Amino acid sequence: MRVRAPAKLNLYLAVLAREADGFHQLETIFCALDLADELELQLGPPGIRLRIDGPDLGPPERNLVHRAAAAYFEAAGLEPGLDVHLVKRIPTGAGLGGGSSDAAATLRALDELHGARLGADRLGHLAARLGSDVPFFLADAALALAWGRGERILPLPEPPRAPVLLAIPPFAISTPEAFRALDQHRAGAWAPEARIHDASTFRTWTALAARATNDFEPVLFERFPVLAALKAALLDAGAELALLTGSGSALFGIFRTRTQRAAAAAALRAAFPDVDFIETATAAPTREDLLG
Repeated sequence: MRVRAPAKLNLYLAVLAREADGFHQLETIFCALDLADELELQLGPPGIRLRIDGPDLGPPERNLVHRAAAAYFEAAGLEPGLDVHLVKRIPTGAGLGGGSSDAAATLRALDELHGARLGADRLGHLAARLGSDVPFFLADAALALAWGRGERILPLPEPPRAPVLLAIPPFAISTPEAFRALDQHRAGAWAPEARIHDASTFRTWTALAARATNDFEPVLFERFPVLAALKAALLDAGAELALLTGSGSALFGIFRTRTQRAAAAAALRAAFPDVDFIETATAAPTREDLLG
């Protein structure tokens, strides 16, 4: 079975209270992209074998694909027996959710291969245990509001598809390190701001741009000034909105037309030769109305 595992953006990301176990509550708007990894899964002899085309991601047993498969077989009461070929196209350590998306695709594919043995609810519990982004990808939504540890998902009516330009700096940012830096930045009497979201307003890019904030930006822009420069350059190049995604290091710009995106990509590649730029688009599985 062959499946796609799309990347994601965070169009809005609020990091809320830190709990006693060290984890933070989150509130975010996820947006899926056309950019995707690809997985081929085949049931086989005992064991879980993972082959990766792409960068060195370390020992296979630590990969989220391997962990998701092991969790699935355990929950289903089955002897593990799987071969997986993963083609990596989503940059790693960039806040684009590639590993989480791979895990969700693995869970969904394995349940289909086994006749929906677990079903949506039990898969959702497995997803939440694997990471805060995994439930979004399991929901198969183009746009969604998520909160808690990412396990609470409200799919939203997606706005028209839009061209996207990703800016990938030549360094990764560790998510745990980003949270520690944010906690240090907030030391003292910090308290989360109360927010009320009207989901019916998230239907246009203008409305989404008005909400486009990421709590990691102040602290990470101070530590990595090139990130602030890239965001400013994306906006100067005509992006409808530009933002850090997740805890970085990637930034993105949403454009109204492919022509604007192409012009921005050419200008930014000349201005930032050490940065990789990827031209893609927001995903909208229910319709094909790409802007421009």
